[in-house]
Amino acid sequence: MTSLPALLLGIKWLDPQYLLDQFGDYALWGAALIIFAECGLLIGFFLPGDSLLFTVGLLVSQDKVSYPLWVCCLVLFVAAIVGNACGYAIGSKVGPRIFDRDDSRLFKKKYVEKTHEFFEKYGNRAIVLARFVPIVRTFITVMAGVGSMGFRRFMVYSAIGGLLWASGVTVLGYFLGQVAFVRNNIEAMLIAIVLVSVIPIGIEFLRARGARKLDEVRED
Repeated sequence: MTSLPALLLGIKWLDPQYLLDQFGDYALWGAALIIFAECGLLIGFFLPGDSLLFTVGLLVSQDKVSYPLWVCCLVLFVAAIVGNACGYAIGSKVGPRIFDRDDSRLFKKKYVEKTHEFFEKYGNRAIVLARFVPIVRTFITVMAGVGSMGFRRFMVYSAIGGLLWASGVTVLGYFLGQVAFVRNNIEAMLIAIVLVSVIPIGIEFLRARGARKLDEVRED
């Protein structure tokens, strides 16, 4: 299964099957390293997380990975959690420096303050749902650190999202990998699920925005 990044950029080594073939007997550990980088390191945003997990599950079902499914799920889950903790740490280190900066054309402190407000209000849901959105799952961990989301709360919902994503997509690959439609459209299907899931957030945001405008009119 060709990943979305590999398809758009035409880069062979972004294809999950190619990557796992290169790791050979260490395919699971190579996959774990990639998942860690995508979840925790900013430079990992282009890596094929969804399709890689799915492909690992598919290879397990074909006895091409020398570990049982539960071990693969556990290893990939831990990689995703540790990656998120690393991303949060990066954000928490960068955050204070950002707060100390003076406003400029590209940076304003109110943006960071709004980020903090966002994570206070929507952080739990956002951390879980972002797992299923390429690129977003890489940067939201750093932004959670920048926005000073409580670390314990962050890790709890990071674990929930990691379990659903890292283990869930791997299991999906194990059981549905033989179905061509599912195999060829896994990333689109995951994104569609998230879009439906964030509808309540969108509605609440629009309501809050309308309420603020109403308050401004009343004040005038």
